[in-house]
Amino acid sequence: QPRNEAFSSPYTYHRRPSDDHRPVFALSLSRRLPDNRFCGASLFRNSFGQPSAYVFVGKNWDGFVRAAPRLYAGLSAGVIYGYKGEFKDKVPLNFGGFAPAVIPAIGYRLGDRGSVEMQVLGTAAVMFGANWRY
Repeated sequence: QPRNEAFSSPYTYHRRPSDDHRPVFALSLSRRLPDNRFCGASLFRNSFGQPSAYVFVGKNWDGFVRAAPRLYAGLSAGVIYGYKGEFKDKVPLNFGGFAPAVIPAIGYRLGDRGSVEMQVLGTAAVMFGANWRY
């Protein structure tokens, strides 16, 4: 069984587009732990073009819909860094560029190694990407 997972996101949809928004790209590596738990880190360029990072722990719930056993839900929580300067107030509880974050996700397993996933980024955006277990 693969113990690691990589996530890549080439596209994020903003609910309220702004001229300040830039394309968001994310790459995340995580370690799978017992009981569908995981921990990891993500590097990304935030919605305002700033280099950012997210360190997290989380859990996935596989097959939470009986009629769709490949569907899963996930939740991660951790600390995000990178929203600074004029954009520091774009994330709540931001102190010196650091802020807590909770990110729910829903995904669909394509097979043993691959999946597609949608992550809800607060009330601001939805990130779409793919996972690969290795």
